[in-house]
Amino acid sequence: MKAKFEEDTTKPAHYERLAIDVYEFCHANNLGMLEGNVIKYIVRRKDNRLEDLKKAINTLERLIELENDLPR
Repeated sequence: MKAKFEEDTTKPAHYERLAIDVYEFCHANNLGMLEGNVIKYIVRRKDNRLEDLKKAINTLERLIELENDLPR
């Protein structure tokens, strides 16, 4: 039997409704941390949905900055 803490952090309730685990999806598609965070923020539906969408936008803006800094 898992400890309460382990149950809460392994797969929080706001991810249980998903058909595919976010971490497994990101790993299978070789996504980096920032890309994975964007997906995580978009798919989870917590109490404050707007906050998660703003986090996704902020992370996308960081990705765009990094992409712009890559040599062409």
